[in-house]
Amino acid sequence: MSLFATLSRSVALTIMLVVTSPMAIAQLEPTEEQRQAAVEIADSLRYGHYADVSFDKAWSQEAFDRYLDILDGQRAYLLSSDIEPYRHLETDLADTLFDGDLDEAFALYNRLNERHTARIEWLLEHLDDEATFNFQGNERLELDREDAAWAESQRELDALWQKRLKNDALTLALSDQDEEQIVDNLRQRYEGQLSRLEQTEPEDVFGLIMAAVTGTIDPHTSYLSPRQGESFDIQMSLSLEGIGALLQSDGEYVKVSSLVAGGPAERAGVLEPADRIIGVGQEDGEMVNVVGMRLDNVVDLIRGPKGSVVKLDVVPAQAVDMTRSQTVEITRDTVDLEDQAAQSEVINVERDGDTHRLGVIEIPTFYVDFDAWQAGEDDYRSTTRDVAKEIEQLKRQDVEGIVLDLRNNGGGALQEANSLIGLFIDRGPTVQVRDADGRINLYGDSEAGTLYDGPMGVLVNRLSASASEILAGAIQDYGRGIVMGSQTFGKGTVQTLNDLSHGEIKLTRAKFYRISGASTQNRGVEPDIEFPSLIDPERIGESSLDHALEWDTVQDVQYRRYGEPERYLDALQSAHQNRAEENPNFRYLERQSALSRELREQNTSVSLNREQRERETQAQEAEQLALENQRRRALGLEELEEWTDARDEAALSDGEDSNTDEEDDTSVERAQVLEAAEILLDYAHLESTQRFVNR
Repeated sequence: MSLFATLSRSVALTIMLVVTSPMAIAQLEPTEEQRQAAVEIADSLRYGHYADVSFDKAWSQEAFDRYLDILDGQRAYLLSSDIEPYRHLETDLADTLFDGDLDEAFALYNRLNERHTARIEWLLEHLDDEATFNFQGNERLELDREDAAWAESQRELDALWQKRLKNDALTLALSDQDEEQIVDNLRQRYEGQLSRLEQTEPEDVFGLIMAAVTGTIDPHTSYLSPRQGESFDIQMSLSLEGIGALLQSDGEYVKVSSLVAGGPAERAGVLEPADRIIGVGQEDGEMVNVVGMRLDNVVDLIRGPKGSVVKLDVVPAQAVDMTRSQTVEITRDTVDLEDQAAQSEVINVERDGDTHRLGVIEIPTFYVDFDAWQAGEDDYRSTTRDVAKEIEQLKRQDVEGIVLDLRNNGGGALQEANSLIGLFIDRGPTVQVRDADGRINLYGDSEAGTLYDGPMGVLVNRLSASASEILAGAIQDYGRGIVMGSQTFGKGTVQTLNDLSHGEIKLTRAKFYRISGASTQNRGVEPDIEFPSLIDPERIGESSLDHALEWDTVQDVQYRRYGEPERYLDALQSAHQNRAEENPNFRYLERQSALSRELREQNTSVSLNREQRERETQAQEAEQLALENQRRRALGLEELEEWTDARDEAALSDGEDSNTDEEDDTSVERAQVLEAAEILLDYAHLESTQRFVNR
């Protein structure tokens, strides 16, 4: 019978799910090492965390709810009756944690495992019975069920899974797969999920429980298993051979949170923050579906020897339908200091027949060659030293101002942020750090003199984090320059890694504060001149993370103001707005950002009617394509036939590593650099005019 024939009687009839007998599935139990580690983690959180953690009944309720969200966040497997026997943990979880009593939490996982296993077998049974799908009618599948009530019967979940199964098939059908391919691919996907469930070990369950426990405190505190601790050490030494992307779980998907500066993924230009990875394959191997796979298992698939190629099936961040995935290839490599080194360029700005020269220094990360530094070598590499060389070079070219480009800079060595600020001020404080006991330590530049005292600006975006925010905030507080771009990430906390008897705990121990007393936590740094951004702050950034510590303030410190940029902000904003309205790239950013928000609000469900699904997808993509082609027409570029072609073109451009040629000046990213130079020139002229008036 054809896969696309009328819905068969076997599917039309609701098939009740028969739960596999508990004896048929291995019941996982905590080890003595894990019980002891749980007690140590509880003590660490109570006595060592920056926040004042109260392990009361309210905390138990929150941790229990979070555990349920981790186990079954879409309310697709467990029944209300499955959870009822464990409801006492809503008030008792804190006590059981300090006692090292993990039995009930493991038992709840075992119940989930039974339901999950039975459900996958149910899906496979439908495929084996050649279940037919009717992609007609008016059915829709709700995409986000995290606020849905727990089902009271299997009949409710069967109805949900009939829709999910149909959606899985429709997604493949829309990717031009034939009937046989669809069934084979779904069978492979479900059998893979079943195999991974069968391979679950007590350490996996313990990790889920501890993720619920630590995740109620703050998003950067976490338990690392012995295996994860080893991976963390490799990452910190920068010797990890992979693609150079930081990943995080996003429901059933793995999402790109940021790219490592100078890493293979950034150089290839094929990944962007908020992209979702749904498949991983090796150079000559089959693509493995990773939807629903644990994050560390996905990382293991992506990791590999230097020089080898990994294939990723990626759904772009701006895609409105999960069927619109693209296969990209990245050659694995290590990240060297040279790949992350600061580099400069000169931008020529034409004004009234005159050419003005502005310098831009791109700083991908705050780095230092610790080994060479600790060995006492005189010529060790660091961000500050490399930026100093670029400044000297720009000064020789008589630039009228310098922009520090900190976009996508996720931080790095705090000492480098402090010393780098010292190139632009004549000694002084740079950041305050408050520890868990309330003690505040002040860090700053102790060397007299400045290397550059001319007009300057700082360009940031949502992916500028940690040390980048300290630098941008200090420049703003000192009145040393103009901060431009979009609100930064808001990562204003400090973590330490402590050994446990079993594994390690990454613990938030301190918090950053600007010299003005304001925290960089959660709110980040607000730019003086804001640029539109395609990065959605509701999906990327500290404020998008559950239980992020709040923004607050401490006492400010004494420091010298070098200027008053705020006096000129109205004039700078007006001039910028006039240029932005005439700039195709800025118009595109404004409209695409608004359109992306609108589409996300609309796409709370998907149609299971093939024709309707295609119409909705085509209509939404047509809007995106129209915006892109409007931009391209204004820039004199060739129009695209599909909006996804823009990503391919950007990847090709990045692969050629041409960031200063004429063609690249048409890109959205480049437009921000060029406009930052324009704003800095305006600022330099306004300051110069004011100094002349004051004489």
